[in-house]
This record gives sequence, structure tokens and C-alpha cells, in this order.
Amino acid sequence: MLPTPEARDLLELTRDIADKVLEPRVVECEKTGTFPDGVFPALGAAGLLSLPYPEEFGGGGQPYEVYLQVLEELASRWAAVAVAVSVHSLSCHPLFTFGTDEQKQRWLADMLSGETIGAYSLSEAHAGSDAAALRCRATAVEGGFRITGTKAWITNGGRADFYSLFARTGEGSRGISCFLVPRDTEGLSFGKPEEKMGLRGVPTTTAAYDDAFLPAERLIGAEGQGLSIAFSALDSGRLGIAAVATGLAQRALDDAVAYAMQREAFGRHIIDHQGLGFVLADMAAAVDSARATYLDAARRRDAGVPYSRQASVAKLVATDAAMKVTTDAVQVFGGYGYTQDFPVERYMREAKVMQIFEGTNQIQRLVIARQLAGS
Repeated sequence: MLPTPEARDLLELTRDIADKVLEPRVVECEKTGTFPDGVFPALGAAGLLSLPYPEEFGGGGQPYEVYLQVLEELASRWAAVAVAVSVHSLSCHPLFTFGTDEQKQRWLADMLSGETIGAYSLSEAHAGSDAAALRCRATAVEGGFRITGTKAWITNGGRADFYSLFARTGEGSRGISCFLVPRDTEGLSFGKPEEKMGLRGVPTTTAAYDDAFLPAERLIGAEGQGLSIAFSALDSGRLGIAAVATGLAQRALDDAVAYAMQREAFGRHIIDHQGLGFVLADMAAAVDSARATYLDAARRRDAGVPYSRQASVAKLVATDAAMKVTTDAVQVFGGYGYTQDFPVERYMREAKVMQIFEGTNQIQRLVIARQLAGS
């Protein structure tokens, strides 16, 4: 369900662009690990990189429930690109939510212009879900900060135009601060892309800061406010991944149904065999449930009411569903599903990481349990 005719038109536009721009390139780029030059400018030109932000800053002014359904459509064609779009939106969140009016006027329009793409730089090799254990340090000097250390698992790393960086300025959990880092910062370099099991068309890299200088104006929010900024953004990011996972699962279901309707065994299409039909029915139920959970959380966000627990539920339910649905899709295809002749094996590989990033699903269960105990 979409709230307005404008939203329905937007989703139709998204489907058209996804079919024409993403679908023709996904197989080759994912097989070779090649970055899809030209794809993000095309999405930006259509206004799809800035949807949940206000029009006054160059955004699309769309509610989150609409933005997430756009992400789902993109993911049903190319999950890696949809993840990159979600990360870009996440990377704009600190400036939009915690930046001063002067900072927003100076940088936010460019970030939402569709001509640039961002990255979120929170994790480190030894500090994934434990963000308070960060070691990358920002030392106050005259006129700004010197950054030294290494960040890890950066989606869009080396390709992004700006990075929302979280680095240590003091001790303990209140000693983390947030910075907006331009790509051309002297002393910033990137490692070679990780050799990933899936999502290979968009790079994931490390970043090294070698005494890199950032002017004081690049500090977002107050010094020491970084963890609260990071966690506020992660609720939105988890919804993005839930929508991406749902789109991936929907595509796996669609492909499995199409195959089951044309493949024959024992004189009937295999979808007509109850054992296989029930598998497909369970897959459909999982996809529908995933979509319902992320839309419920998104509507709470749009209404301005607390949604942190619902975001964790959505991320948990949708990504677990994607793993199960894509695995079942391989089973529906039988031996062919295990080959690269059909894309379902890629869907299964892509689904796995969605249970890991933006907080593992074990972390989501911990968040949900703690909120239940606190209530």
C-alpha cells in the first residue's frame, strides 16, 4: 500500500529504471566484482538517492515507508546497489539530524544532489557491534583535529565522495565523536576491496587515516556525542537493510515460482506437487511478513513515535526470511539452483551478509530483549 498517487508514480519510475539500468548489468558486475560506473549518477538524476530528506535541502521529501519500498524495488534487481543506496542515506543522517544550520546549508545540498554518494565509517576490525571499543583517534589541534587509525567494512569505500566517520576524542563510551570527511582529505587512503561471498559489485574496504587533518567545522554534533549519533542513525539503517532483504527475497520467490510453473516432473508442473507448493507458500508467507514488519516500523518513524525495537524486529525478521527464502529457492531449482546458470545461488550468497551487517541478528535479539526488560 502506498500513501499517495505521487508515491505510486515514484515506485513505477523506480521499477522502470531498475529494469533498464540495473537488470542488464547485474550478472556481469557481480561475477567480475566490477563497480557499476554510471549506475549511481543515473539513480541520482532520477532523485532516488535523496528520497527521505526534505525538499528544502534538495531531497525528495518522501516518508520513510515510501523510501523503503523504493529500496525494495532496487534490491529485487540488484541487492548490492540497493545496499549502497541505503548506506548513502545513512551517511547523510548525522549531518541532517545533528549538524548546525550553517553546516547543513554548506554541505547537505551537495550530499543530496544525486551527484555524490556517501559512506558510513563506524566499524573497526576489532570493533564491529561493540562500537564503544573504537580505537581510531581524533586528537584536537589548533584549528581542528588530527585523525589516526583504521576503519573497516566500509560499503562504498574508496568510491564515496564523503564519509561519516566516528573516532575517539576521549575515553569511554562518551569519548566518541562524529566527523564529516571529504574523500580528498590528505592522509586518507583505502585498502583493496574485500573478496566477498556476495554483493561484489560495490566495494567494501578498510580506510587508513595517517595524521589526516580535519578542520573543526567538520565535527558533527558536540564532541563526545558520537555514539548517540551513530545509534540514532543505525535504527534507520536497519530499516534500509530490512527493505533490501525483502526485495531480495521477493525476487527469489518470483524466480522460484516462475521455474516451478514451467518445470515438469511425473507428468505435472512441479508447482502442482503439494510438497513443492507448500514450500513456495511458506516462502510467500515469509516475504509478506518481512514487508509488514518493516512497513510497521517505518510508519512509526514517520509518525514521530519510538520505533527502535520495531526496527530491530524488522531487520531480524526480514534478513532471516531472506536467508530462508533464497535457500529454499535453490532447493526449488534442484541441481540447477547450485549452478551459476541461474541467479538463485547468488541470491543465497547475498542474503547471508544481511544477517550480519547493521548489527548481527544476535545483536538485534539482544536489543529487543533489553527493551522488553526495560518496558
